[in-house]
Amino acid sequence: MKVLLTGAAGFIGMHVAKLLLERGDEVVGVDILNDYYNPELKLARLEQLKPYARFKFHKIDIADRMAMEDLFAAEHFQRVINLAAQAGVRYSLKNPHAYVQSNIVGFANLLEGCRHNKVEHFVYASSSSVYGANTKIPFTVHDPVNHPVSLYAASKKANELMAHTYSHLYGLPTTGLRYFTVYGPWGRPDMSPWLFTSAILEGRAIDVFNHGDMMRDFTYVDDIADGTVRVLDRIPQPNPNFDHDHPDPASSHAPYKIYNIGNHTPVQLMDFIGTIEKALGQEAKKNFLPMQDGDVKVTYADVADLTRDTGFKPDTSLEYGIGEWVKWYRGYTGI
Repeated sequence: MKVLLTGAAGFIGMHVAKLLLERGDEVVGVDILNDYYNPELKLARLEQLKPYARFKFHKIDIADRMAMEDLFAAEHFQRVINLAAQAGVRYSLKNPHAYVQSNIVGFANLLEGCRHNKVEHFVYASSSSVYGANTKIPFTVHDPVNHPVSLYAASKKANELMAHTYSHLYGLPTTGLRYFTVYGPWGRPDMSPWLFTSAILEGRAIDVFNHGDMMRDFTYVDDIADGTVRVLDRIPQPNPNFDHDHPDPASSHAPYKIYNIGNHTPVQLMDFIGTIEKALGQEAKKNFLPMQDGDVKVTYADVADLTRDTGFKPDTSLEYGIGEWVKWYRGYTGI
């Protein structure tokens, strides 16, 4: 297939691109290469993709309407994966306009591109953040998510609503993936594994929010990439049993689907830190702090629907995954 992959220089994007290329798909990667974190890491990820003859890259902002229209018209994509977004819950408190521009305007440009160019399937990154103030766990796609606690989460919820509208009006098959906490080689510097690992190795204290009383459904990036590609291959169909009196948020009368994608095994934050300490052979200095605005105490994915429909089965242990992360981090930074 010929696949447009936005966010191709990103953490998840690079791994998804490699998986598609290794099975023989043609991948056209798009990324703005902004400075939300050091662009050198993004360029280094792209270097990993350059050896593949079927990979092509364009530096484009998905919020640039004309550039995206030209790209769709020139390339004739069969399927699209949107991983481009302004990421980060905490950053959304400081720079809300960046989220509107990328996550709303850019997303609309992609929907229009898919609509006008007969794309077979549009897969996009949503987030576990959409669960917001929900406290019933594990989080299930069959529960409403109407109480986001950050603009980032609200923008991802908006993506799901926008996608459903296009599935309903134009018959565009869309699938949203609510990613839970992803970690592994080539991860982002603003995420906890990097923040913790760099601080421990440099002898700095790590910030532990909510005094360590937090749980995250940490999921290894290879499992995430596998699940994403499995979903790309499964074009959603209208739910013949959809009940308009009691609507299921995860499906529709239109070709629309929402899945959780996570490990289904939440880990205590202190255990996660302990696993990094063990892999590094060094104990962390800890700075215990209260909960930050926009954060949630627990994330826990019910992935039963994704497993049933695609065979997705994350099987990477935390010990192995953190070991691979630390090995990559030491190699990349030279520390």
